[in-house]
Amino acid sequence: MHSEWAGLENAPASEILSWAIATYGGRFAISTSFQSEGMVLIDMAARISANVRVLTLDTGRLPEETYAMIETVRARYGIAVETVAPERGELDAMIKEHGPNLFYGSVPLRSLCCQIRKVRPLANKLKELDAYAVGLRRDQTQARGAQPKLELNGEAVKLSPLADWSAQQVSAYTSENNVPRHLLYAQGYSSIGCAPCTRAVAAGEDERAGRWWWEDGAQKECGLHYSPEGKAERTVDVLLRQVLEAAHA
Repeated sequence: MHSEWAGLENAPASEILSWAIATYGGRFAISTSFQSEGMVLIDMAARISANVRVLTLDTGRLPEETYAMIETVRARYGIAVETVAPERGELDAMIKEHGPNLFYGSVPLRSLCCQIRKVRPLANKLKELDAYAVGLRRDQTQARGAQPKLELNGEAVKLSPLADWSAQQVSAYTSENNVPRHLLYAQGYSSIGCAPCTRAVAAGEDERAGRWWWEDGAQKECGLHYSPEGKAERTVDVLLRQVLEAAHA
């Protein structure tokens, strides 16, 4: 761990955000899809600085309720959200080869779609940042169980200030501070991503059961925070290389 991070792994979320804003200034941003965790980070950061940057991945397949949250953040906090879109040539090449709804075909094809629409655009955006914060919690999935509060993602410092929070703590902060909530929560959603890949969950289902619900036994991750091991990863690497070769031929 970097020496300047000493003590931050056990620090409260607001202290981590204060440190990031003071240390990195305009080269720090919050990356969010406007789920409750991300909104908590925005609310905390806006109390620290009026100039905090917020970005979101506009995959082109988001639900209308997510676009509405962009305007909600502007109205409530005075923050103009930066949208990050896929590279047009790569998107066109993927759709030409595999169709617009390839994600229903297999886990590797779904991972390919996430790579083109999410992972690669974020990686490109991070070239202009030194640090960014996300709303990961360790109790969301098994893959996130050891999530550190600070880590390196390439050259950028990735912060997960809410890693040790529970869903109950997120809910309590949201209620106590009147933080805006994504409209899909009221429709039974507990995790929100792209419209075709997310559904409401039934009582007793896992928090992320509504993500890629047609997959049997696959990790409920898009690749932004977790890289699957084994055959699926090798297959998606091949698919991605083919799409990139077609896009940049």
